Amino acid sequence: MPTTIHTPRALEKGTLRVIPIGGLGEIGRNMTVYELDGKLLIVDAGVLFPEEHQPGVDLILPDFSPIKDRLDDILGVVLTHGHEDHIGAVPYLLRLRKDIPLLGSTLTLALVEAKLKEHRIQPYSLAVKEGQIEKLGPFELEFVAVNHSIPDALAVAIRTTAGLVLHTGDFKMDQLPLDDRITDLRAFARLGEEGVDLFLPDSTNADVPGFTALERDIGPVLDDIIARAPRRVVVASFSSHVHRVQQVLDAAHANGRRVAFMGRSMIRNMTIAADLGYLRVPENVLIDSKKAKDLPDDRIVYMSTGSQGEPMAVLARMANLEHQIEIGEGDTVILASSLIPGNENAVYRVIDGLTKLGAHVVHKGNAKVHVSGHASAGELLYCYNILRPKNVLPVHGEHRHLYASAALAERTGVPAKNIITGQDGIVVDLKDGVATVVGQLDLGFVYVDGSSVGEITDADLKDRRVLAEEGFISVFIAMDPATGRVVVGPEIQSRGFAEDEKVFDDVRPKILAALTEAAENGMRDTHGFSQVVRRTVGRWVNSNHRRRPMIVPVVISA
Repeated sequence: MPTTIHTPRALEKGTLRVIPIGGLGEIGRNMTVYELDGKLLIVDAGVLFPEEHQPGVDLILPDFSPIKDRLDDILGVVLTHGHEDHIGAVPYLLRLRKDIPLLGSTLTLALVEAKLKEHRIQPYSLAVKEGQIEKLGPFELEFVAVNHSIPDALAVAIRTTAGLVLHTGDFKMDQLPLDDRITDLRAFARLGEEGVDLFLPDSTNADVPGFTALERDIGPVLDDIIARAPRRVVVASFSSHVHRVQQVLDAAHANGRRVAFMGRSMIRNMTIAADLGYLRVPENVLIDSKKAKDLPDDRIVYMSTGSQGEPMAVLARMANLEHQIEIGEGDTVILASSLIPGNENAVYRVIDGLTKLGAHVVHKGNAKVHVSGHASAGELLYCYNILRPKNVLPVHGEHRHLYASAALAERTGVPAKNIITGQDGIVVDLKDGVATVVGQLDLGFVYVDGSSVGEITDADLKDRRVLAEEGFISVFIAMDPATGRVVVGPEIQSRGFAEDEKVFDDVRPKILAALTEAAENGMRDTHGFSQVVRRTVGRWVNSNHRRRPMIVPVVISA
C-alpha cells in the first residue's frame, strides 16, 4: 500500500513529537528524533549497508532533511551502543554542526570518537552509565543497562511533561552473558510501575519464536572447530563484535594458536576494546599479521572482517585471490555472524569461492557459530508484560519484524489502536498518554559514494544497474545542419553487449533511413536527431536481442 505524504500540523506546546527517520522497514539507519517545546533530542544515527541493486554505493545514511534547518535546536545525540547501524552516520551529522553533544557509554563513545578522528572532528561527548540521569532542556534521560552482542549497550528512558518514553536500542535477555551484565529487568519493572506512555522496542527478532540462545553456547563450538582444524583458521565477524572476538581469542589460546587481526576496522575497534578493558587478551596470543606468515599453519587464527560478503572486506578478497593470504586445501573459514537481509547472495558467493579454493567453510547454517544479539518473541513478551506500555511504536526492523512485534504487543493486552506501525518519516505526537499519527514525511535514501554524500540518485543507480546487466551502446554521427545529411557515421561501439561489432550491420541502414525521414520532415537540431537514433536502436535491440542496454547517441553538426 503506497505511503501518503502528509505534512504534520504545527506542534503544540507540551506535546512530544517522535519521528523515526531511519530503522523502520530496514535493518540499519537507526535514528529517531524527539521534539518538545522547540528543542530536539536524537537517539542513534546509524548507517545502512548497500545491497546488490545499489552498485558502487559505500553507505546509506538517514535523510537529515527534517533537522537540517534546525541544527541549533539539537540538544544532544544519545547513542545506545557502538554498532555501525547506530553510530555510523554520526560523522556525517556532525559535519553539519560539529559541537552537537554526544551521550553514550564509554565503549560506544570511544568507537565513535575513533571514527570522528578520521573525519577530523573533535566531538563534545559525555560518557554515561546505567542508572545515571541527565537533563537536557525539557528531556530527562535515565540510562538502563541492556545486554547485546557488544558490551556497554544502554536503553534510554526519556521523561518529559508529555509522558515517559522507553527506547530500548538493540537488546536481548541473555541470562548468562560473557560480561555478566544482564538486561536490567528490575529497572524495566520500575519504569513500568511509573507508567510507560510510549515504548519503542528493538523488533529485529520479533518473528523468531522462543528465546535467543546464550552467547556462552558459542565458545565450546569454536573451541572444537579450532582444535580439529588441520591448517590455518580464518574467523570472520563484525568488527565491533567484542564478545565473539573474546571467544575466538580464548579458543585460540586454549589450542596453542596465536591470533592476528585483519582489516582496518577490526584492528581499530579491538585495540580500543582491549585498552578500555572490555576485551581480555590472553598473554602472547596476539601477533601482527605480517609476522603471522612465519608461523606454522596449524598455529595461527586470523580474525577478519567481511562476514557479510562486502566486496572490499578481507574475506571477499581472500575468496577472489586478491589478498596476501591465499586460502587453500585444509584451511578452515568460520563465518561467525548472522546474515543481514539483502546480503545473502554476496555471502554465498564468498562461501562458494572459499569452498572452491579447498577451504572447509563453517557458518550458521551448518554449525552453532553465532547467536543473535536481539530479543526473540519470548523475550519481547516478557518486556511487554513487565512494562505494560500505553502505546507502542516498534522500531529496528523490516516491516515483517515491526508487524510481528506489534502482534506480540496486542497479545499482551496493548489495545490495537495504541500500536503504531509505519515507515521512516512517520510523525507521532504524544500527550496525556495518547499517541497519535499526525503526519508522514517524504524521506529518501542518502547515498555515500566515495567522497560524495547525497549526490548519487536512484536514477543514477538505475543507470549503473543497466550498464552492469545489459551493457552499453554508443552511436556517433556527424550531420550537415543545413541539409540534414549524414556526413560521418553511424559509428557504433558497445561494451558488455556483443563482442562482434558486425552485429550492428543490420541496424546502420535503419538509422540512416530514420534520420533521412526526419530531415525530410524539417528536423535540423542535433537533439532531435539524437532522439531518433535512440528510438531506432532501442526498437532494433528489443525486437532482435530482447535486451535493454544503455543507448548513448552522440550527434554533432559538421
